[in-house]
Amino acid sequence: MADPRSIARRRVLNLRSRQTVLAVAGSAVLVLGLAACGDDKVSDPVNQRSVTVVGSGEVKGAPDTLRVDLGVEATGDDVSTAINAANAQITAVTDAVVNAGVPREDVQTQQVTVSPDYTSPAPGGSSEISGYRATNSIRVDIHDLAKGSDVLKAAVEAGGDAVRISNVSFVIEDDSELVSNAREEAFNDARGRAEQYANLAGDDLGAVLTIDETTSGQAVPISEQQRSTLDSSVPLEPGQQTVSFSVTVKFQLK
Repeated sequence: MADPRSIARRRVLNLRSRQTVLAVAGSAVLVLGLAACGDDKVSDPVNQRSVTVVGSGEVKGAPDTLRVDLGVEATGDDVSTAINAANAQITAVTDAVVNAGVPREDVQTQQVTVSPDYTSPAPGGSSEISGYRATNSIRVDIHDLAKGSDVLKAAVEAGGDAVRISNVSFVIEDDSELVSNAREEAFNDARGRAEQYANLAGDDLGAVLTIDETTSGQAVPISEQQRSTLDSSVPLEPGQQTVSFSVTVKFQLK
């Protein structure tokens, strides 16, 4: 028959062996967990090494449209008189523009207003309504640039001193090709800068992480001197329109 003290001793040794195995297994799990966490950190885009650069692109093109806002101003003792006078004047201006070669679909009403005029108050008194002032304006797109000067001259002659001219500018009606070329030039510029920085840092350029762009350069305004002499034969030079892009690109470094 086995000695009870020997049996107790063997039980204690077995228990200690199991505790040692569990401790070793727990350490292995902990090490694997830390290794897994390390892999996740490396693959996390937030912690990736990267370079952010700004590229620019600029292209020029010849404008194909002259855009001008034409308006008239009329006064009257009452609202109806002022509005009717302004309507008659803007109709005359519109007809003159159309007769000068602008399709009627390229003429669009922009704004119609009417407001009171007031007298200058006497000392201690208050001002009173002395009449009403009405305005009516149209936007004209002139696609045949050779007719631009004649169209503006016809508008001034039809409206006389009541004519108001503003926002005269040359534009490119369809600038999609210019925009595409400027965007490509800006991105290529950004990539070239990023490749240089990567080489300086001893890295290779990786994938694009983010892109953010801005654009500028639209209408080419006419000078004040040209506006003030529209009652004569005005030389209008369209020149060139510039479309500019600035793009901020973030590249991965690897």
